[in-house]
Amino acid sequence: MKNRKLNQWLWKWHFIAGLISLPFVILLAITGGLYLFKDQYEAPKQAYIKIVKVEGKALSFEKQWQLVKPELHKPPYTMTVPTEVNQATAFSSGMFSHKNSVYVNPYKAEVSGKIGPKDSDMHTVRKLHGELLLGKFGTKIVELVASWMFVLIITGIYVFWPSKKEGVKGFFRIRFKQGKRTLFRDLHTALGFWISVLLLMILVGGMPWTDVFGSNFKWLQEATNTGVPKTWSARVLNSEVKGEAISLDKMVVLAKSMDLKGEVSIGLPSNPKGVYSIYNTTFDLGAQKRFHFDQYSGKQLINHNWEDVGVLMRGRMWFMAFHQGQFGFWNWLLMLAVAVLLAFVAIAALVSYLKRKEAGKWGTPKVPESFIAHYGIIAILIVLAVVFPLFGASALVIALVEFFRGKRKIV
Repeated sequence: MKNRKLNQWLWKWHFIAGLISLPFVILLAITGGLYLFKDQYEAPKQAYIKIVKVEGKALSFEKQWQLVKPELHKPPYTMTVPTEVNQATAFSSGMFSHKNSVYVNPYKAEVSGKIGPKDSDMHTVRKLHGELLLGKFGTKIVELVASWMFVLIITGIYVFWPSKKEGVKGFFRIRFKQGKRTLFRDLHTALGFWISVLLLMILVGGMPWTDVFGSNFKWLQEATNTGVPKTWSARVLNSEVKGEAISLDKMVVLAKSMDLKGEVSIGLPSNPKGVYSIYNTTFDLGAQKRFHFDQYSGKQLINHNWEDVGVLMRGRMWFMAFHQGQFGFWNWLLMLAVAVLLAFVAIAALVSYLKRKEAGKWGTPKVPESFIAHYGIIAILIVLAVVFPLFGASALVIALVEFFRGKRKIV
């Protein structure tokens, strides 16, 4: 049997979490679902840049590299190894949201086009999803909402959990003939319960992008040495300046001979002491490899496999890839289904709330004055507050408001 007073207390916090999160949850679900179509949306719009006509002899990769240098504000950081003869060669500088790419038509020896992160409508969708188009301030709002969603899901599972009398049927109960308020309540609770584990996994995958939690998580990785090895990136490595540098074409031949899985890229030396790198990008994470070479002698300086990556970083990358639906069609379809269901569950909660809410009142659930939160509950709240600092700060504000409201009523 569930503790009735605890159930009422958790129901109150579920209600508060819902009020804080609801409009943002709907927005995040819709924008997240839309962003899943990024590749399908952008592919036809970018085809004129990325696909070229095969005619004559292709320009060497070394000359293509020299051709694009004036086109980028910073020296090209990587070159993606083409897999088809009609594929323009992509040279990129910057990373993540600052990544800019120049594409070269090797048959005409000219730039076919440039693609930057802001050149697509999907960039706006992503910014809306990640920061509400409000920059750093918006990122913190999204982080606050995501933090409260953990509370929303955990409390929702407890409140919804059927009694022994209801049994297994309680997990599937949707009452269609007891009015719209009951119907939408049941749709919210039953569907919300069945996607709750997936929602928690999606939230875990999104939190590393946040400001406060994300920074703390990176600090923990460094403190516990569970991130990527320092030599995962070529920045800490140097070539011995001796003789003439190896041509990019020879590195392309070497990269193709490695038969790496997924998209293969060559990291380009940005100065005389820089190194060449060969690595692959694939969401078969275990198949990711990195090799670093002296740009003059061609000597392999170091190589890394996925097993060299620390456990926290591996977990982070897995959940982030899952969050984006990048493990194949099943993952993409699952994320789309969850996005649609999440929006529906949130709207169902809103409809149910509006149908039970009395005019002029918030309708906050009442908790018996005799209820005292035991040490276990307090410990869980402290853990959540430490892990999610923005949740902790906002919960403290709410608790103080509740406390002073109670004092005022006594006076």
